Amino acid sequence: MPSRSPTLHHWLAEAPFTLGMSSGFFGFFAHAGVLAALEERGLLPSAVAGSSAGALVTGTWASGVSSAALRDTLLSLERRDFWDPAPGPGLLRGELFRARLEALLGAKTFEACRVPASLVVHDVLARRPRPLASGDLAAAIHASCAVPGMFHPVRVEGRLMVDGGVTDRPGLLGVPAGERVFFHHLASRSPWRRPGSRSLRLPDRERLVPLVLPDLPRVSPFRMQEGRRAYERALEGTRHALDQPVPRLP
Repeated sequence: MPSRSPTLHHWLAEAPFTLGMSSGFFGFFAHAGVLAALEERGLLPSAVAGSSAGALVTGTWASGVSSAALRDTLLSLERRDFWDPAPGPGLLRGELFRARLEALLGAKTFEACRVPASLVVHDVLARRPRPLASGDLAAAIHASCAVPGMFHPVRVEGRLMVDGGVTDRPGLLGVPAGERVFFHHLASRSPWRRPGSRSLRLPDRERLVPLVLPDLPRVSPFRMQEGRRAYERALEGTRHALDQPVPRLP
């Protein structure tokens, strides 16, 4: 008789794992709910990776900010807190967002984080994704969240960078092959992505266990009130998923 697959909780607890979180516009509310469920079970990642919304949540947690502190910050967020329109290659300058980010982070550099972090940005001139794992943490998160058309590009190490989700939606480019990865995939499709786009598919890599939570509320600068529902639904969905079997892995 075949043995039953271990639960997700057991799989996460039995060995170190990297927490990966995808891009997904204002999906950081849902990501924060997933993180809170892991933290309340004591299932802490040994490394983190992400792109855009995923970079914001994983990078902030890696800097030493608890899931509860991140939750409180996000759920109190209003559009005026980051809305700073200015002429340029994007609607918002991004200075308000950067200031709030720098005030929140516990560590200022990747090197000072409690676990290794790899955050993906898109290099505008090279037209390719680039994982960042050293240097200024706030600059990397800011750049990875700089949605083209919404935020001005961000200069990192002398180069213009924007949202890592442009070319690496999963945000796992800097994660070595063979690592155990628990990956929260935001399944909602942004309006500018074509149906069936490769970027919307789950990453094809060994030793990756995905979490896809259906029917999460879509949050935007003009639907900030949906943030709490997205957080709570992701929190409850992850709690449930932790007690379910995981698929057999290669």
